[in-house]
Amino acid sequence: MESYLIDWANLLIRWLHVIAAIAWIGESIYFVMLDNSLHAPRSDAGRKLGVFGEMWAVHGGGFYHNQKFLTNPPELPDDLHWSFWKSYTTWLSGFALFAVMYLSSPSLYLVNRSSPWAWAAGLSGVMAAVVAIAFLLLGWLVYDQLCRRISPNMERDGPLSIAVAVMMIAVAYLAAQIFQGRAAFLITGAVMATCMSANVFFWIISGQRRMVNDIKAGKEPNALDGKRGKQRSVHNTYFTLPVVLLMISNHYAFTYSSAFAWILMSLLILSGAVIRQYFVLRHSGRNVLALPALGVALIAAGIVLGAPAGSGLIGPTKVTYAQVDQILRARCTSCHSAKPTQVGFAAAPQGLRMDDEHDVKANVLKLKRAVENKYMPLGNLTQMTDEERKIIAQWDGS
Repeated sequence: MESYLIDWANLLIRWLHVIAAIAWIGESIYFVMLDNSLHAPRSDAGRKLGVFGEMWAVHGGGFYHNQKFLTNPPELPDDLHWSFWKSYTTWLSGFALFAVMYLSSPSLYLVNRSSPWAWAAGLSGVMAAVVAIAFLLLGWLVYDQLCRRISPNMERDGPLSIAVAVMMIAVAYLAAQIFQGRAAFLITGAVMATCMSANVFFWIISGQRRMVNDIKAGKEPNALDGKRGKQRSVHNTYFTLPVVLLMISNHYAFTYSSAFAWILMSLLILSGAVIRQYFVLRHSGRNVLALPALGVALIAAGIVLGAPAGSGLIGPTKVTYAQVDQILRARCTSCHSAKPTQVGFAAAPQGLRMDDEHDVKANVLKLKRAVENKYMPLGNLTQMTDEERKIIAQWDGS
């Protein structure tokens, strides 16, 4: 019953997370499009009012006239629209999902017993959970300090962008060494997502509140508040596609189980950023096709880099089902059976029974891929050997 309720919690939190993320990212992309599509006001009335830029659009059977003011709006109504709850809900639901899926069983999902670093391989579950949370906190602190020190007045955003890219490559490398592959992808994406939501909380909304309070009090707002908010909003839009890609890629074992997982993560991050740059420039009327071409090339490089090496054959001897069955019963059926002996697991996770010959043969490709990629057994809890993995890899499913 407990595992059943946990599965429901997983489903409902994931649903909330996806809904909130769609709303947040959709609104963010819309405002980036709007910002980059503005033109100088065409009418004298608009110029006299101090309109910074405007855009006409048609949608839903009607016409829209968007106008942007900087710090000099002619009026500021009480029903001013704010954009922040979608961001907070996305992060909070994402962290809750991370807690339900990973922090609740860190020994199984976080600890990397195959880590090249002895201290990481020897982490307890609790310590692995602490290190994972520290990644999110330290990721935000380092990123924030880069912004403060390299471009405090938003005058050196080019060098800052390079520094942030290097930081994320470092995060990808460290995560891949310390955590299991699937968790490494998720945590790397979560570091970017944490920076995005923290940008909204600490800089964008707080700065906008100060601006609104100054305008209502008849004071001249600090222009830096607007510039800083814009800087962090721009960063958020470049984080968006890499975060989404990393979050969905951890459902595909060929990504996070690769020996070059951190390089693959880095390529996905960079490709997402340059593809996003294409759309940003496209909104302002510049069609730079080299950017999506570069993004596709980076992804192609990742595909080549992560391709399986060799066939995994151990010799000419034909592997029989009996040999495979012996390995499965020793390493897999403690979870994948009608009556699992592993505590906390529902019967036959993913609907796969490894103690049933028909089920095993019907899912032979899925089995071989999961075992070869070392995604299964989770955390190698049952200590499957490389030799056993090779035997399963050589089996033809007959």
